[in-house]
Amino acid sequence: MEENSQTVASAESAGALPMTVGAAADCLLLADDDESHVRQLRGMLGRVGFEILPATSETEALNHMAARSPDLILLKLLMRGMDGFEFCKRIQENKEWADIPIIFFSPANDKNLLVRALESGGADYLAQPFDKSELLSRIRTHLMLKTARDHLKLLAQEKEELLGMISHYLQNNLAGMNMSARFLLDHANGDPKLRFMAENIWTSSNQMRIFIKALLANAAADRGFKIHLEPVDLSEAAGRALRQYADAARAKELVLHHAPLQEGAPIQADPAALDQVFDNLISNAIKFSPPDKKIFVSLQRSPGHVECHIRDEGPGFTEEDKTRLFHRYARLSARPTAGEPSSGLGLSIAKKLVQAMNGELTCQSLPGQGATFILRFPIPQAHS
Repeated sequence: MEENSQTVASAESAGALPMTVGAAADCLLLADDDESHVRQLRGMLGRVGFEILPATSETEALNHMAARSPDLILLKLLMRGMDGFEFCKRIQENKEWADIPIIFFSPANDKNLLVRALESGGADYLAQPFDKSELLSRIRTHLMLKTARDHLKLLAQEKEELLGMISHYLQNNLAGMNMSARFLLDHANGDPKLRFMAENIWTSSNQMRIFIKALLANAAADRGFKIHLEPVDLSEAAGRALRQYADAARAKELVLHHAPLQEGAPIQADPAALDQVFDNLISNAIKFSPPDKKIFVSLQRSPGHVECHIRDEGPGFTEEDKTRLFHRYARLSARPTAGEPSSGLGLSIAKKLVQAMNGELTCQSLPGQGATFILRFPIPQAHS
């Protein structure tokens, strides 16, 4: 520890960094079982404007954090009665503390320790002895990054609130327009001009409602759809979605074929999320299929997995389409065959939801030969 003290003292006398580093509001938790080193660092960091919460044990550190969340934690990796890796894990499991950057330090300049420290969630690692300029530079950098992350998180929350308010307002008003247009259509009494205007209002308001619904679903997927996995039969979910779209397919003179697995297709999935995935994929197949075509939904097993293939006889996708297929608002070469609305969000949302359920969503297609979307989920071990 004498070497550390000399290093810190020499750095202070040399004036390695201006004494204005560190804002008065910045609070650092210093966890180190060496009381003399704690005094040295506390004095040095306090002089440049940081508020220091000293802790020589895990209990003391947790008590400090329960009273006040620090902006950054300086954590000695190997302490008596305290494993730095375990302490870091406990901090990250607490939602209120998970975003606090942790800088590990240790007398051991061991690359394996450095890797473990970063993999366990540490923001940085310093080998002792360290001098003032390096220490303050690392602290200042991570505090700036934390401030930037906090600001971005606040902006994201404000955006979501604004999006929710605007969407709620638009949906309510569009629903009113839609109902009014429907009423006018039902009472047009052979007036072609009135009927044309009412159909235009009804179609436009309906397209806007569909777009807003997709926009909100995409925003929910972006901020992390709350997935609750439970046993689900993939065959039953596919059949349920097909029944819901039977009328829409019949209206376009399309034939739906379902080939389930007789022994069932058990997977772990979120039922609501899986329904939305099938809703997007089957509605797309209907939307982009010309009349008098077929749509095939088949289930099959592969080693350790169960797959659902949704194949249509539409225009298919070009090679350029495939590079943007799951991007938001992607404009592809294919167009709906009956003027149906298309937000460009459905496939993006489906991809995110499938990945969140530990599955895969891919597409096989050639121009003019239709497209096959493949849902692939692992079979739970109990059913393997």
